[in-house]
Amino acid sequence: MKKNLDAANLLYPMPTVLVGTVVKGRPNFLTIAHVGIMNHGHPQYVSIGLAKIHYSNQGIHEHKAFSINFPSEDMVELTDCVGMISGKKTDKSGMFELFEGELAGAPMIVRCPVNMECRLHDVVDFPTHEVFIGEIVASYADEEVLTGGVVDYAKVRPLLFDMPRRKYWRLGEPFADCWSVGKRLRRSLTGED
Repeated sequence: MKKNLDAANLLYPMPTVLVGTVVKGRPNFLTIAHVGIMNHGHPQYVSIGLAKIHYSNQGIHEHKAFSINFPSEDMVELTDCVGMISGKKTDKSGMFELFEGELAGAPMIVRCPVNMECRLHDVVDFPTHEVFIGEIVASYADEEVLTGGVVDYAKVRPLLFDMPRRKYWRLGEPFADCWSVGKRLRRSLTGED
């Protein structure tokens, strides 16, 4: 029998990322897990959901840009710490070696194996949160995490965040091929190959 969990958000675990922006002339970073894919076409858009109280929001509004940096498992302590301190009180600009891409105001972290820089496209305003929709301008990856020119998440070893349990998880092994494993069943239901 199913148990009603009220209106619980059960979309966890999600990738943990470090969002980068510039606030008052300094790079600042924020740890979040509320990242979404908005579309698969070109241009491509992503979303990040931030509570309005976060210091980084003003930098995103000012520079119309932000970065999304994917830390690996070996960065768990640093990533967690960044999420527990506010840029209002602590200068986080020296916590990482940084690089710049095409956009001013979207600093990226060298140590993170995957990075995306985004131009602000739109902001969806909720009473306590803002959802920033960004157009991906460029994506970067360490050569060591690529397999056949594509990011191999087993090599990235991303941190996965589980809000209900307040835990970080590791990525498991792939076990089936998308748009392939269901072909036999599709054929039996529709007669299509």
